[in-house]
This record gives sequence, C-alpha cells and structure tokens, in this order.
Amino acid sequence: MARVAAPWRPTREQLEAAYGKRVRDVIAPDLRVLFCGINPGLYTAAIGHHFGRPGNRFWTVLHASGFTDRVLSPFEERALLDLGLGVTNVVNKATRVAEELTLDELRRGARALERRVLLYRPRALAVLGLGAYRIAFGRPNTRVGPQQETIGSTTVWVLPNPSGRTASYQMDAFTHLFGELRRATASAPSRRPSRR
Repeated sequence: MARVAAPWRPTREQLEAAYGKRVRDVIAPDLRVLFCGINPGLYTAAIGHHFGRPGNRFWTVLHASGFTDRVLSPFEERALLDLGLGVTNVVNKATRVAEELTLDELRRGARALERRVLLYRPRALAVLGLGAYRIAFGRPNTRVGPQQETIGSTTVWVLPNPSGRTASYQMDAFTHLFGELRRATASAPSRRPSRR
C-alpha cells in the first residue's frame, strides 16, 4: 500500500506560487468512473492533490453517495484507483477561480479530455461543472445528469461542481445526483482487472 503524505496547509506564498501549476491525474485504464473537475484551484495545486481546498464537498459527497466507505482526505486520492475511480481536469492549469480560463483553453481542454477518455476507457466520465461543460464541449443546452453523447464506449455524465462556491446545490442534492451515477455504474461488471 502506498504511503500517504500527512495533510498540510499551504502558506500564502505557496498559494501564489501555485498559479499555473498542474496536478497529476489519478487515472488508470478501465476505471468505473473518471471524475473530471474544471481546473485545479490554487490550494489544490499548492498541495498537489485534487479537490484539496477545505470546504470542497467532493470527498464528502463521494462517501455520502456510497462511492467510498469513509470520507477520504485529498492526500489519500490514490486510494480511489482501488475502487475503480479516478480524477482529472478539463484544463490542468491552476487559477484563482475557474472563470479565469479562456474559451480557447476550455475547448482545447475538452479535446484533450476526449483523447484521454479514448485512451483509458472508463465506464463513465463525470464532468463536474455544468457551465464549463456547456462551453468546453459546445453544448449550451446540456442539463445535469447522464448525456446522450458518449466518448467511444464511455458514457458521459454532467454533475454540479462540488466547490463551496456552488451554493445552488445543497448536500442532499449532490448526494442524490452522485448516487444516481454510482447506481448506474454499479449495474455492469467492472472492466478493470483485479490486482493480485
């Protein structure tokens, strides 16, 4: 089992230095679900772990919806792989807020994400951010939930972003929507080989 780094908080200087940095994907072939954020925030990039900012509900929602048996720390993100789960971003460039990304960056990020999905073949891709999905993929009428489009054999879901800034969705709504994704991806046998 991989050693997990002790959680730590970045300084103001470390946050400022994180601007433009990348965060390593948590990814492997044939995952059950590949979760996809918009882009890393400064806190996430400073600590080097996805959905790292305290107040982001991603890890709590994963547990509440039944994907994990406890609330994982961002520093334990590699444990997701053993559950057939992974994390990536549309744009792998840290900014203070996602709105700093240009339309071109989002569109180029969507094309790169499609290539990644075709390479790794997750059962489902869950893009966390309705507005960003609409812009990046050029689908202005998209609604939250499963989409008709696929990427290869991968089904596409669009879910609200779990950032604390997404005040229009409360925990029960997040839990319900993520729970629908969990149930939909649990119905088919995993394509991921077991680790022995």
